[in-house]
Amino acid sequence: MTDSSPDAPAEPADQASASVPTDAAPQAETRARRCTVLADTEPVESLLEIKRSEFLGHLVRVETEEAAREHIERIRRRHHDARHVCSAFVLGPDRDVQRSSDDGEPAGTAGIPMLQALLSHRPDPLDPEQADLTDVCAIVVRWFGGIKLGAGGLVRAYTEAVTQTLDEAHLVTRSRRRLGTVPVEHARAGQLENELRAHGFALQDTEYAPDHAVLHLSVPDDPAAQEEAAARLAALSSGQARITWGTVTWIDG
Repeated sequence: MTDSSPDAPAEPADQASASVPTDAAPQAETRARRCTVLADTEPVESLLEIKRSEFLGHLVRVETEEAAREHIERIRRRHHDARHVCSAFVLGPDRDVQRSSDDGEPAGTAGIPMLQALLSHRPDPLDPEQADLTDVCAIVVRWFGGIKLGAGGLVRAYTEAVTQTLDEAHLVTRSRRRLGTVPVEHARAGQLENELRAHGFALQDTEYAPDHAVLHLSVPDDPAAQEEAAARLAALSSGQARITWGTVTWIDG
């Protein structure tokens, strides 16, 4: 059910889609070593009802601003009968891209509370420092139920719609890793791969060329971790195998 009567005077239409806050200047290299993301690429939804108004919380993993905005418009078309489709998203390992929209709700009662719910979410309650959720777009679709909630009620409702949906989501840690390759003879490849796994190495895959095999592995993107990995590999292979370090990537899990 929709209703054209807002809870309070709405912000002008040209401000409803404003971005809050403005991005900081792009950085050449991220400072972060880890972040938390949605584990699934499929959206997560949760329905909240407050005083006959329905708030449909919706979360989806995205990696670009364009993807986030496309998904917001997709939800808007799907729920064309709704009065408001408010949104917020956070992008990047450093969470330096942050956007929010009240979509016609009174200024500051929807988008910013949703954004704060994303920024303050702690996947592990025992780790108060791990508020690092990113690459996520939150959308709350509202159907007005006839009872005005007031500014404070709207802030609580939009916040709860996001936090309730986050409680339903499966999250995973995403780590910054340095990729490495280890050429090795065919006859030694299987044994060395098992030994590396037994000693805590993260093996990505093994590539077999006609005259040798190449083990692909990753370690935390830290010079000390790379030195330790090289030394351990030398010990396991009696100095016969060496790591060639490659690019940096982000890996889930």
